[in-house]
Amino acid sequence: MNADIQRLGYRPQASYQLDVEVFSVSDLRYRAKEQLRLTHRYEFHTLVCVTQGKCTQMVDFKSVSCAPGSLLVLRAGQAHNYGRDEEWDGWNVLFRPEFVVPVAATSHDLKRARDLERLPEHMVLSGQELRKVTDLLEQMREDTLIDAPQADVHALLRHQLHTLLARLIILQGSRQAREPLVSAASQRFKRFHQLVEERFAQWHQVADYASELGYTEKTLARAVLASMGMSAKVFIATRIALEAKRLLVHTDLSVVTIAEKLGFDEPTNFSKFFKREAECTPMEFRRRQTGF
Repeated sequence: MNADIQRLGYRPQASYQLDVEVFSVSDLRYRAKEQLRLTHRYEFHTLVCVTQGKCTQMVDFKSVSCAPGSLLVLRAGQAHNYGRDEEWDGWNVLFRPEFVVPVAATSHDLKRARDLERLPEHMVLSGQELRKVTDLLEQMREDTLIDAPQADVHALLRHQLHTLLARLIILQGSRQAREPLVSAASQRFKRFHQLVEERFAQWHQVADYASELGYTEKTLARAVLASMGMSAKVFIATRIALEAKRLLVHTDLSVVTIAEKLGFDEPTNFSKFFKREAECTPMEFRRRQTGF
């Protein structure tokens, strides 16, 4: 079944003037049930915390199984669909990227913004952790209704959001601390992953990354295989394919232009690559996802 993918900006009701919204999934389902079933590309950051029931949500064309305690961290630019399950509930927190960092930003504020980027896409909270996060979300929701100057309410909500992000960072850090010491292979993969994010549109060959990082191709291959269970070549190709899917769905760019943006000399080479990765042509993928 085709699913329309729409850009979704931060557009609360006219009477609501704050840069962060907190509401339950059941409220959203009541307000816009049909919209809930569509896939959107957000122009804002979103946290989705499941408190009751089970569901399968889609993030950047990947299914994510969720149960009570599941918390999705969705960055601006990602595609998301709440799924077709209806017997579940939870909380949504929507906020503009600039809301995390006020105009008079301090180094602490900037650190919070970076912390958001370091959080995993899917966290699973324990029962106690979920209660603490839920209590904070309920307080934030209540405080959005305070009758006070907007600047003061914004300051309060920003502090609460920073508290929430700090709590999540602490939870993530404590889990990592309980894991075995980071191996040399995982450190190599981390550097490789970061470089792929920076250069995937220009560099398609493992040799380019190995040379830049100062590793042999075999050493890099072992690090990626140990961390991700796939070859370095497949990892690079998967990232390029994801970007191609985003551009096909979220923009009106031609296949030729997308091929150029992703570093392919010839559109035919891009089409062959995409068909190998997605099992359909670029235009077939666009039609399936957008209905056009």
